[in-house]
Amino acid sequence: MQPESFIVQGGHTLSGTITPQGAKNEVLQILSGVLMTSDKVTISNIPQIVDVKKMISLLKGLGVKIEKLSDHKISFQADDLNLDYLFSPDYFEDARRIRGSVLLIGPLLSRFKKAYIPKPGGDKIGRRRIDTHLNGFLKLGATVEYDDVQDSYFLSGQKLKGNDLLMDEISVTGTANLVMAASLTPGKTTIYNAACEPYVQQLCKMLVRMGANIQGIGSNLLTIQGVDELSGTDHEILPDMIEIGSFIGMAAMTQSDIEIAGINPHQLGIIPQTFERIGIQLEIENDILKVYGSQPYEIQNFIDGSILTIYDSPWPGFTPDLMSIILVVATQAKGSVLIHQKMFESRLFFVDKLIDMGAQIILCDPHRATVIGLNRANQLKGIEMSSPDIRAGVSLLIAALSAQGESIIHNIQQIDRGYQHIDTRLNRLGAKIERVVL
Repeated sequence: MQPESFIVQGGHTLSGTITPQGAKNEVLQILSGVLMTSDKVTISNIPQIVDVKKMISLLKGLGVKIEKLSDHKISFQADDLNLDYLFSPDYFEDARRIRGSVLLIGPLLSRFKKAYIPKPGGDKIGRRRIDTHLNGFLKLGATVEYDDVQDSYFLSGQKLKGNDLLMDEISVTGTANLVMAASLTPGKTTIYNAACEPYVQQLCKMLVRMGANIQGIGSNLLTIQGVDELSGTDHEILPDMIEIGSFIGMAAMTQSDIEIAGINPHQLGIIPQTFERIGIQLEIENDILKVYGSQPYEIQNFIDGSILTIYDSPWPGFTPDLMSIILVVATQAKGSVLIHQKMFESRLFFVDKLIDMGAQIILCDPHRATVIGLNRANQLKGIEMSSPDIRAGVSLLIAALSAQGESIIHNIQQIDRGYQHIDTRLNRLGAKIERVVL
């Protein structure tokens, strides 16, 4: 398949209502969770994105029975698996292309006592080690062998036993992996310094419905009493909070008033108030978020008058997946802001494209950028650029939608990994995006 690009005609005001897809960061955990039982698990609100298709392909290769009930609803049954697939060339190639493949370790290790995974790929946003996962499995009694030639890991779980785990970092996927492993491991396991994002809460709630014994859901201390087996269940994926934040930023940059429907306001954390701090007017009515992007927006200062700093942190802090979006939106605000991306050292390297478009940004170091807002006095101009990762790609798309003239964005398969049919959905609001092969 030839690589595709977007040709974007900027400067068009958008209007209407858009509904967010199912949460990418949740669905990859939930799809791994279907391996925890031999019974049928039905998942709804599944987003049609590249990473999900790759994950489902891995499950199919393992022998999971898959029945598509609708475009966004699929049933899975892992009652007769082919574990030899784990050692096939097809698995090696497919698993290393998706970061979410690491989530297969917990279910495979706890239920089948072995797991094999090549070093997973994903976004090129900095070092993304999996030691937090592996150290947790070691504490549970697993053995880990690293093959430096194949750059892969083999784990054996013949002697798994519950233990007290103190995670060295607040890892969402690490927490999810260890929760799945501990749910079928004899004895009591405590996970301290656990991630408590809604994605992890959703996984825990699904496992509890399947028969797992998990206490402390929503906190950073999880207590899990291992059980012998789990049963099937139905599960619905939450609306994607990252897409919701992206749409807020898009409305502000294109000076558009739009509605985002089907949201869960209790699962958005401080995302709305963070956008409000840079001046964007929002209103939530039941499950609808109204964005008044046509209004000028001014960045607030701290109470003592000093420049606002926005930084990422684990839940309930501001998600790192929206740092690229908030940076782009700040370029057309009134005022200045320091963007501090703490977690990944390469996530801000796309700002050179924004500078080429006319934004006023000082990249202080790999983690910090100061944005001097243009107050809509100078419109960004269209350029040719390439998407480095999912979130930066959508940020550049938002910039292109607001820019004067035509922009070309290459490597859009990165955007497709996290946003389903983003071009057709935004075109329904009045955007001018053409998907082409150049």
